[in-house]
Amino acid sequence: MPTALLRSPELRELETRYADAEPPLMERAGRAAAAFARQLIGSSRAPVLVLAGPGNNGGDARVMARILGERGIHAVVVGPGDTVPYGEYSLVVDGLFGIGLTRPISGPHADLIARINTFPGPVLALDLPSGLDADTGRVMGVAVRATHTLSFIGGKPGLYTLDGPDHCGAVSVADLGLSLTDFPGALLGIDDFRDGLTPRPRNSHKGSHGSLGVIGGAAGMTGAALLAARAGLKLGAGRVFVGLLQALAVDPLQPELMLRSPDDALAQATAAVVGPGLGASDPALEILRHAISIEVPLLLDADALNLLATHPVLAARVARRTAPTLLTPHPAEAARLLASSTAAIQTERVAAALDLARHFRAHVALKGYGTVIAHPDGRWRVNSTGNPGLASGGSGDVLSGMIGALLAQGWPAAAALSAAVHLHGAAADALVAAGDGPIGIAAGELIPVARRLLNRLIAANA
Repeated sequence: MPTALLRSPELRELETRYADAEPPLMERAGRAAAAFARQLIGSSRAPVLVLAGPGNNGGDARVMARILGERGIHAVVVGPGDTVPYGEYSLVVDGLFGIGLTRPISGPHADLIARINTFPGPVLALDLPSGLDADTGRVMGVAVRATHTLSFIGGKPGLYTLDGPDHCGAVSVADLGLSLTDFPGALLGIDDFRDGLTPRPRNSHKGSHGSLGVIGGAAGMTGAALLAARAGLKLGAGRVFVGLLQALAVDPLQPELMLRSPDDALAQATAAVVGPGLGASDPALEILRHAISIEVPLLLDADALNLLATHPVLAARVARRTAPTLLTPHPAEAARLLASSTAAIQTERVAAALDLARHFRAHVALKGYGTVIAHPDGRWRVNSTGNPGLASGGSGDVLSGMIGALLAQGWPAAAALSAAVHLHGAAADALVAAGDGPIGIAAGELIPVARRLLNRLIAANA
């Protein structure tokens, strides 16, 4: 079962629903935290320093300290206004602020967090690191940098996106015995696309696996379209037609690609990717108008999104399409589409992705650290694969081609988007594990690794 991700209103509703539970939720949280802490400290006999704030988070920390004491582990509890005693500790526990934090941390609390962040040993954050916004991953002034975070009831989106992963360390979830089955958010996992992981019949031919049309590549930007097309070919599309605005005779590195005019490429396509290197010219606008009218799965990226942002009539037409539409904006493109700012998008990533999905009736991947996937029915996921090596030119074009390949092969839009985002990040992780990143990963390097990972997943799922 995927890890549920709960936003603050949902958590508040659950806390109210289980207010009379026995044992109480605070007791359950403290017990779970004490058991987790015992694993972290191992055989150390040094005391545990427990920093307990004034709210429920501090209450969880105090219960934890009591239970540790019952198990023979000395816990030094420091509350608001107390002086932190000097000494050697096996573990520092952050129970200062939880999901109720509403304003930036400053003054003595900020100084205390700065001291926590100098501790050389393990730091365990209860529920989430103090100073981190649970819904967005935004740092509220300052935030604890934990080595481990134990999230209660379910995960929080802020642990997995924006600044969260730089502050929470290894994340574990203690569900406190609650069953979470009716919430729309979760951590992206293989269950989100498992149905697509089926071996190919031996009796197949290139026509069995669809035709992908990749449209873009204006003068000076043909590389973007070629990267997307190469990814589409290597991720399994039976044929890939590339409609370039700047005509080329052949792709010398991938001669299997069929280079056509944009209209010809769209005419052949059973799924289309429009936008990589498209530009903002009048011909580009006409190509986008034509693509929107074709009833095949359509992914819009890069310059196609920028054109939509400046042509509201076209945007309205996208929302009326009956074939699946997918959008893959980075934060600046999302800001243009929502008439917002990049900073606002980054501080409300889940909400922004859901707004785009509703507005365009589309499946959306809001790119960035912890890519947020949102669907028109209100479901959303946060991806946990990937690393800073993806922050290089052309990486998004490769993702577009990967999604397009799965669409061309007949994958449902939601599964195609989920699988490609997961594989894209996992390919970067594999390169880092091999010593080839994160510095210097070129977008094209992701393609063969993603192909290998997809084939392995299919074999494992057979």
